[in-house]
Amino acid sequence: MKFRTLLSTAMLVASMLPAFAADGPWEDLLAGNSTAKWRGFKKTGFPDQGWTLSDGTLHFAKGSGGGDLVTREQFSSFEFEFEWKVSAGANSGVMYRVNEAFEAPWHTGPEYQVLDDALHADGKNPKTSASALYALMAANGAKATKPVGEWNSGRIVLRGSKLEHWLNGKQVVAADLASPEFAKLVAGSKFKDMPRFAKEPSGHLCLQDHGDDVWFRQLRVRKLDVK
Repeated sequence: MKFRTLLSTAMLVASMLPAFAADGPWEDLLAGNSTAKWRGFKKTGFPDQGWTLSDGTLHFAKGSGGGDLVTREQFSSFEFEFEWKVSAGANSGVMYRVNEAFEAPWHTGPEYQVLDDALHADGKNPKTSASALYALMAANGAKATKPVGEWNSGRIVLRGSKLEHWLNGKQVVAADLASPEFAKLVAGSKFKDMPRFAKEPSGHLCLQDHGDDVWFRQLRVRKLDVK
């Protein structure tokens, strides 16, 4: 009888606790070899030039126009996984929490740098090299980028204000976007005059048209519970 009483009490207490949402299921952003979950930045449809999708691989062709891509859906706390590769000397990037009320995606969205470190000038600066938090934080010493033409695995985790960048299975960046330390980094950067940079509570994921050849595949995202 005592055991039943204790069990009933425990069940009652559990029922009174707040029900926190679990992390969401994974969503394939190129499901069915379709671009339906993407559109051009500040546009209603997918670009009719520049970007092409074939056998699950999204390719931007060098110098072909088209502009940046954004997800139709917006995300607040999320985990985004993707594979990327570039041509020799190429530059691109993945931005997040992008607000289309501003002129360009990078006016609000921090960027995971996608780059050929060996041949692009940005590769000489750790803060603008591959997988860095662009122009703010270098990837740490564990970084191991694959040679040009080979696929790298990228991962961005943003839970509340806590940010992580991953490259090929290793965490390379950790930051708190709400911290005084991060605010100081922004104040000393090219983003200092952009009042909403890295401050949006939610926004679009964005793949950058930087004018160079870049390929993305295995794009999947899931929403995270901030608690």
